[in-house]
Amino acid sequence: MAASWRPLAAATAAFDRIEALWESARMRKAVAAALAGAYVGAILAVEASQRGWLPPRLRVGTAHGHFVAVELALYLLLAFEVVGLVLGIAQSVSNAAGKQFEIFSLILLRHSFEEFANLGEPVVWVHAREPVLRMLSDGFGALVIFVVLGFYYAAQRHRPLTDDARDRQSFVAAKKVVALVLLAVFAWLAVQAAFAERAAFFEPFYTVLVLADVLLVFLSLRYSSAYHVVFRNTALAVATVLLRVALSAPAYANAALGIAAAVFALSLTLAQNRLGPALAGGGAHDPKASRPPKAAA
Repeated sequence: MAASWRPLAAATAAFDRIEALWESARMRKAVAAALAGAYVGAILAVEASQRGWLPPRLRVGTAHGHFVAVELALYLLLAFEVVGLVLGIAQSVSNAAGKQFEIFSLILLRHSFEEFANLGEPVVWVHAREPVLRMLSDGFGALVIFVVLGFYYAAQRHRPLTDDARDRQSFVAAKKVVALVLLAVFAWLAVQAAFAERAAFFEPFYTVLVLADVLLVFLSLRYSSAYHVVFRNTALAVATVLLRVALSAPAYANAALGIAAAVFALSLTLAQNRLGPALAGGGAHDPKASRPPKAAA
């Protein structure tokens, strides 16, 4: 029996080392320096390309001018946030879902910068009207999601899946293994996007997140089959599906779907807080669900 736990213990230990490294002050400073360096380097590369100082094969695309640097820096920032999302899965499924909305709101803001880069110089309103409207849609969509997320986090109660300490530890270990797999998938998708002619990273990554969310629903059944727990975890996976659809949706629809998904997650949380105890009482056949919570998970 002990031997069967050794791979799981090794995986959780590896996760803990990665998490400690990623959340350290040294890593934050290194990431900040890398983002700033990439931003300044991209600006210099665009300027050198526009002036013909670089050989043709080394010149970067300048269709968006110097805003290529903004797009690159924001893309790298989103990649940094994705790692935080994956690591957060082991701590709280609800908070990890909130992190998905954080990343989506930043994606909308990135789209706003992309639209601004399409305006050109000089700005002519006849040609700028549609890009400006799309900028407003993406910007206000990100703002609404930001506000809804504030209420979402404030409403969290973080009730444990089970009162049994060993079961809680086992479930956290299982989530850490899932997170390690997601990190590997993230790295693979990032490498593919870096060498692809048209980078596509967030769409496939959110697809993988949907699959991971469903897997977590099934893993949680080992520790509790209470209806309100299964419903909440499954519904959060539905919110991820909506975000995945929003990533592929056209302008206006993407912001609307993102807002709808955020409101859905907030409504789910409020309903869980208000009705969860009553629904747990209705599932008295589940001994793990019938006891009151003792500590946050």
